[in-house]
Amino acid sequence: MKTIEYILNRCEENDFKAADLDLINEVYKLYDKYEMNPQHALNVAEIVTNLNADVMTIIVPFLYDLVVNNALSLDEVSEKYGEEAYNLIDNLIKMDNIKLNDYNESASIYLRKVLVGISEDVRVLILKLALRLEEMRNASDFNEEERKRIINETMTVLIPIAHRLGINSIKSELEDLSLKFSKPDVYNEILEKLDGTREELSQSLDDMKNSIIDILTEHGINFKIKSRVKSVYSIFNKLSTGRKWSDIYDILAMRIIVPTTEDCYLAVGLIHAKYRPIPKRFKDYIAMPKENMYQSLHTSVFGIDGHIFEIQIRTPEMDELAEHGIASHWSYKEHGTKVVQNLMEQKLEIFRNTIDLAKSEESDELFAKSMENELLSKYIYVYTPKGDVMELPLGATPIDFAYRIHSGVGDTTVGAIVNDNIVPLNYELQDGDIIKINTNSSSKPNKDWLNFVKTTQAKNKIKAYFSKQDRERYIEDGKNLLDKELRKQHLSFNNVFTPENMDKVLKELKLKDEEDLYLGIGSLRYTAFYIIGLLNEDKKDISDLMLDRVNRNVDVQKVNYKNDIIVAGTDNILVNLAKCCNPVPGDQIIGYITKGEGVSVHKKDCPNVKGLTTRLIDVEWNNNDSTKLFVTNIFIRTNSNKNHLLDLVTAASTRNISINSINQKETGDVINYQMSVKVNNAEELSLFIEDIRNLSFVIEVVR
Repeated sequence: MKTIEYILNRCEENDFKAADLDLINEVYKLYDKYEMNPQHALNVAEIVTNLNADVMTIIVPFLYDLVVNNALSLDEVSEKYGEEAYNLIDNLIKMDNIKLNDYNESASIYLRKVLVGISEDVRVLILKLALRLEEMRNASDFNEEERKRIINETMTVLIPIAHRLGINSIKSELEDLSLKFSKPDVYNEILEKLDGTREELSQSLDDMKNSIIDILTEHGINFKIKSRVKSVYSIFNKLSTGRKWSDIYDILAMRIIVPTTEDCYLAVGLIHAKYRPIPKRFKDYIAMPKENMYQSLHTSVFGIDGHIFEIQIRTPEMDELAEHGIASHWSYKEHGTKVVQNLMEQKLEIFRNTIDLAKSEESDELFAKSMENELLSKYIYVYTPKGDVMELPLGATPIDFAYRIHSGVGDTTVGAIVNDNIVPLNYELQDGDIIKINTNSSSKPNKDWLNFVKTTQAKNKIKAYFSKQDRERYIEDGKNLLDKELRKQHLSFNNVFTPENMDKVLKELKLKDEEDLYLGIGSLRYTAFYIIGLLNEDKKDISDLMLDRVNRNVDVQKVNYKNDIIVAGTDNILVNLAKCCNPVPGDQIIGYITKGEGVSVHKKDCPNVKGLTTRLIDVEWNNNDSTKLFVTNIFIRTNSNKNHLLDLVTAASTRNISINSINQKETGDVINYQMSVKVNNAEELSLFIEDIRNLSFVIEVVR
């Protein structure tokens, strides 16, 4: 049973400031004030303390426990402990409301997306993993169904995330606990076999340990040495591949911690000089780190009593990183080695890019593919000509490498040399490649790069470049259109757009500055004629001008229309789908001429246009592109206070409906949902709504 003294002592060992120790103690003492048992929070705080986390990550388990038990409100947390604590707890609570009740792959993918998407601060995921570890340690307290759900969620979602973040101490224990509670017979059988040979194994470990101590001491190497029997889950994995118990030789493992990288290589050489290494079992993860930043030398040798020993040799920094992964970022940002800092920053950048993708309008399918590429796939390690290591997903190209260095390098890339050979920009890099990027300051990105780049970072940077280019082009077009219209009306810009008049236009249109005005004209949101007319009190109303245009074109043949909506037989009129009713193809629609923003298209039964007789014009759907998706909203009223988010996600997945967003709304004792989805047409939406209506907890579905 952990105590606050243990946590404070560990923090002192990690050189916490006195003010930080006082803060931890202050938060702990709130439990006396509210007469609550702090043990659960202490256990979680102990887990993150042992990860060498920062003070905020340590106090949040206490504050989170107080909030979920209604002793403190989130507003009180924000007021007393700051916005940082508020956001961490708020996101943890959001995670609590998401349950993986369905065991299919699409549900797991969606849950990963939500977890990563709401974790703007990576510490949220670290805290979620710590909370789950404490739950799994007490899994016997749950009923069978809840235990099954927690284990499934742990294995399909949280263990992969722990692996990607490099938090081996949590990952390894979660794996063992998942096996213990999901396959107790298998788990106990392995334990029994280990116990049956434990005395012999322990003696062999001690003898081998003493032999290595003698070797290293004789050569003046400082060291720490640990010995252990492999984890139950690790042995289970080997048995799962078809190997027999008698074929598993490397059950015994030793870890040697030495001061420097040079000592690592010296130690392995001395051990190999006495004990014959097993061919092809030597791995140099120091020069070539694993995908989760793990660094160590691995070797397997024929040791004492004929046993095979797996030996790992690493420095203290490497050991810290191996056990705690990205959770060590705060403690090693200043004190870590260059390679650790470099890889850590790359890891955080990958994580940030994945969050950006989770927030974007991309479909779940695209996100799942990116998750596989960015967080869950195998990685390669490549080098700059100076020897700096870069981590990239398998299949990455020189363009991905260039953007990983800097966006300016990526934007101006013109060629690549890999291992002294010129390669095409879509060449798939290999582990250990040395890459030199050739740039030209006058060069620009190519949109074709989007067809082969692998990383989200490169895709986002390329898209951002062209978005900026489009914005600049629209602004320039807007200036030219306004200038042309002024000349046509024999007006001077300085006379018409005095500072007072410019402010008037910007205020009328609710725009930030002149650039936004030109952008609106260049993107055809407003016409230059309309903008000038805003300053003329005798101007003809824009709706009248539009109606005139429509009336002049009512007999135009309806072919080759570029818009999704045809306005009374006229093309090239600005059209917007109304946000109040979100019509989709197949709905009966009507157009409403707005002030300065073209035609707003509503469903005919939309309350906002019912009863209107003026400014309405006929519109119809242009069905040229049947594959386009349209966003619409539905409101789901339930009779349940349980979280059914995954039930709704599963229903959408069954129909291949893309979910834009889901918001929960608590009303009294029940939870209702507002869901934004993307559909092809009204028929597809109707079928999906019918599926939702048939769910046992749903009372009503309203668009």
